[in-house]
Amino acid sequence: MAKIQMKTPLVEMDGDEMTRIIWQKIKDILLTPYIDLNTEYYDLGLEHRNATEDRVTVESAEATKKYGVAVKCATITPNADRVKEYNLTQMWKSPNGTIRAILDGTVFRAPILVKGITPFIPTWTKPITIARHAYGDVYKNTEMQVPAGAKCELVCTAPDGTETRQLIHQFGESAGIIQGMHNVDKSIAGFARSCFNYALDTHQDVWFATKDTISKQYDHRFKDIFAEVYAAEYKEKFEAAGIEYFYTLIDDAVARVIRSKGGYIWACKNYDGDVMSDMVATAYGSLAMMTSVLVSPDGVYEYEAAHGTVQRHYYKHLKGEKTSTNSVATIFAWSGALRKRGELDVTPELCAFADKLEAATIRTIEDGVMTGDLAALSTLENKQTVDTETFLCAIGERLAAAMA
Repeated sequence: MAKIQMKTPLVEMDGDEMTRIIWQKIKDILLTPYIDLNTEYYDLGLEHRNATEDRVTVESAEATKKYGVAVKCATITPNADRVKEYNLTQMWKSPNGTIRAILDGTVFRAPILVKGITPFIPTWTKPITIARHAYGDVYKNTEMQVPAGAKCELVCTAPDGTETRQLIHQFGESAGIIQGMHNVDKSIAGFARSCFNYALDTHQDVWFATKDTISKQYDHRFKDIFAEVYAAEYKEKFEAAGIEYFYTLIDDAVARVIRSKGGYIWACKNYDGDVMSDMVATAYGSLAMMTSVLVSPDGVYEYEAAHGTVQRHYYKHLKGEKTSTNSVATIFAWSGALRKRGELDVTPELCAFADKLEAATIRTIEDGVMTGDLAALSTLENKQTVDTETFLCAIGERLAAAMA
């Protein structure tokens, strides 16, 4: 069978540790037998980031803006221990954070549902997609410890030099802490457009929530911008598509989410999205069964797994021991990127391959062949726990049958 040809390159960002090992196996077992892979390759492994002083991360993001679609392996964000382990010149920033800042994207995370694994909230029969704003708030904060007796103010100096001051707190006998956060209207509007565009693409409602009753300037600004963008650009499109934009307070949203059946996009500010995406992933069963795609307002897509580099399994692998590492989210990162590349290039055979790859992956699990993390959750009677490569080969067998 002739291999599927790709018209435009896909940006490929390699990563670290066990996911790097799995990355190559996925290509060898599931992709290159059927696709003449056309990728622009960037090594985002920690050692190469260090060797290039992290220029490679910026270059990969710029290439993503150029070609429109990227697929990324999980990467290490180093702490002090990692600096010593990898003999780094400094504690390099999160590659994801760098890429998100350059693309000005929103992260959409959704669970992969399979028979035999029931969410901890059994009414969730459809996926809940978390849309996380990926700019500002506590992740770009300024903070300090404050001595007793200090007076702390918020000071804004206008371009003409005019100062506006507001008291944060007059500290008494106790020392304390303060924190300053910011966001920008442009990024908030981009967040709104990404959410609304993704809703139209996937035909899902959008829920958005803040705490505007308490944060009457900061959170209320998010609420207002979402409402303005929706009314001016998306209201008619949503009504024509038969989908809804719904705003409520964050505490009310949490209560509604728990009682819901799923099947919508839950847009969250940066910190809320960070927390709620892990809550939703755990409630559905496993972080390794969570897709993640970064979408920019101007239609650039970067697909990745929602989990980390699986450090513990990597150390076992280095000792020559077999691992049972779940590769599903990484497979779906590849399938999502290939499908989007096919859609943009009008290559239907590439889209069809992505569909078959995902179906083969789900069918393997539902046939009872799975990695250890899923076996611990699955209620299937005849299930078989297999190692990392055996799982990929089992998917490969079902994919080969589908492609034939």
